[in-house]
Amino acid sequence: MPTMTVAVEKTKEQVLKIAARMASAGLVTGAWGNVSARVPGEHLYVITPSGIPYDAMDKMDLVVVDGGGQVMEGERRPSTEIKLHLAIYRARDDAGAVMHTHSVFASALAVAGKPLPPVLEDQVQLAGGEVPVARYARAGTGNLAAAAVEALGQANAVLLANHGLVGLGRSVEEAYQVCLVVEKAAQVYAWASLLGGAAVIPPDEVRALREMFLTSYGQPGRQARGRFTP
Repeated sequence: MPTMTVAVEKTKEQVLKIAARMASAGLVTGAWGNVSARVPGEHLYVITPSGIPYDAMDKMDLVVVDGGGQVMEGERRPSTEIKLHLAIYRARDDAGAVMHTHSVFASALAVAGKPLPPVLEDQVQLAGGEVPVARYARAGTGNLAAAAVEALGQANAVLLANHGLVGLGRSVEEAYQVCLVVEKAAQVYAWASLLGGAAVIPPDEVRALREMFLTSYGQPGRQARGRFTP
């Protein structure tokens, strides 16, 4: 096995911290859900292990894999959703990190088979507009990976039918923010629907909001360092 680099170790630290925040924010329960990140400058990925609760996880539990899913470092078994993560990285060069959650309102939409329309500005800015629903496929399979990529397109989030949510970003922080904002938007959409209906942001405004976010939001250089500030 190759000697792990400084970039790998830094990526591990980022994944471990964001996984703990994912759990403390209530986006997952127990050991479910998973997080991965692309190692800058290398054809390697760091991913959380299968079946280890986030409050008991440490850096040694994280697994380093190559683009084919072969374990390059780590004694643990990688997440059962490794195929899903790697399929997204192959399809999306802009993806620096992927987070899979089972948050309640996003999962409710996934169970109902209803996409999340563009109802909030921060949802549009981070997720890129409507959050589609992927067709049902069994968890952990190549079929699920293909379904997610197919539905995802150029969006930054996708609902997995009868399962949960996947969010991606240029950094682990951005992937986390995508999942937080989509969950909030799903909750707002559910409540607004009960109140008589949700107004949807027009397509032209969706494009303008997304472009503004990508070109002029936050502080210069933050993304280059793998950090994200809303």
